[in-house]
Amino acid sequence: MSVSFSFAGEACQPLASGALWWPAESTLFVADLHFEKASHQAARGWLLPPHATADTLANLIDAVEATAVQRLVCLGDSFHDRAGPDRLQPETRRALMMMTRNLDWWWITGNHDEDAAAVLGGRVMREARLGPLVLRHEADPADATPELSGHFHPKLVIRHRGRHIARRCFARSATKLILPAFGAFTGGLDVADPALQAALGGPAEALVLDGGRLLRFPVGCGPHA
Repeated sequence: MSVSFSFAGEACQPLASGALWWPAESTLFVADLHFEKASHQAARGWLLPPHATADTLANLIDAVEATAVQRLVCLGDSFHDRAGPDRLQPETRRALMMMTRNLDWWWITGNHDEDAAAVLGGRVMREARLGPLVLRHEADPADATPELSGHFHPKLVIRHRGRHIARRCFARSATKLILPAFGAFTGGLDVADPALQAALGGPAEALVLDGGRLLRFPVGCGPHA
């Protein structure tokens, strides 16, 4: 069963994977895939699971197949670094290039990848407009236009009696909607962190998908209906 919320007057459906589905525009949004993060870190002596890119791609294919997607928008940092596309395994490269051919695929450039993904097909742009929304990698608090972005990897952290629970979340204010990181092993930033709060530009809430329910948490408070 799908759940939805409104942003800028549009009905949006969050997916458990961290993707956002906009049915009216047949568009799927994902942020911060960070393909080839593990291979980048391995070259520096840090060990991460080597299958992170394959897992992320499999989750992305599942999200595409679960929706009637015609357009897919990646909101930046699709690769962990500029050389990421060169390190893709051949089967992963083929799968991505097939997807960019079959979909209206937009790569919004981030602070890690710049225009790295251009070699895989699709359209590459620094930011874009779609309907009432501006699409960019990092939120611009000075712009009051309704905006979708990524960059911060928001997560909700609940601390209670010495325990804490962390769940990735969508962070929403009146004019900003920041998506969680879609990539595997990408970590996250507490939605209550001052940097993320400044990016949201005003009162905000964390939206957490819990099975068939969408939980809303005013930042720094408990859940409410």
